[in-house]
Amino acid sequence: MTYRVGIGVDAHALADGVPLVLGGVRLDHPRGLAGHSDGDVLAHALIDALLGAAGLGDIGALFPSGDERFRGAVSIELLRAAYGQVRDAGWRLVNADCVLVGEEPRIAAHRDEMRRRLSEAVDGGEVNVRATTTDQLGFTGRGEGLAAHAVALLERA
Repeated sequence: MTYRVGIGVDAHALADGVPLVLGGVRLDHPRGLAGHSDGDVLAHALIDALLGAAGLGDIGALFPSGDERFRGAVSIELLRAAYGQVRDAGWRLVNADCVLVGEEPRIAAHRDEMRRRLSEAVDGGEVNVRATTTDQLGFTGRGEGLAAHAVALLERA
């Protein structure tokens, strides 16, 4: 069997008046993530990890921020479309691990729903979601934004 690993990273600034969406789940939070789409850093990092593992470029090439078709896009749907290309290229997800980086919000109460929504978007592939802080260091530590990292393992379908 042939396996491939990809890594994805994404970050967005927090902004007033924007809903916060993480892992496809809308959270009750005073600020959301500014972006061309809904700014879901977990979904974006996973997209890049999948595309990287499959050798299919990156999220910016597939869904350019200058393209008005993607303004306000639901990132879970972008993930579904990206995974369709990964699958069409002959790969399937073995598992993925996604890490949210930031002081707030706490995601423990939403983690299972995030896992479920991300997993559904990749045809039921195993997706883990967890979080960490930076102990007030950097832009995530100061509450200016959130970041996410993801690793995906693919196998030849």
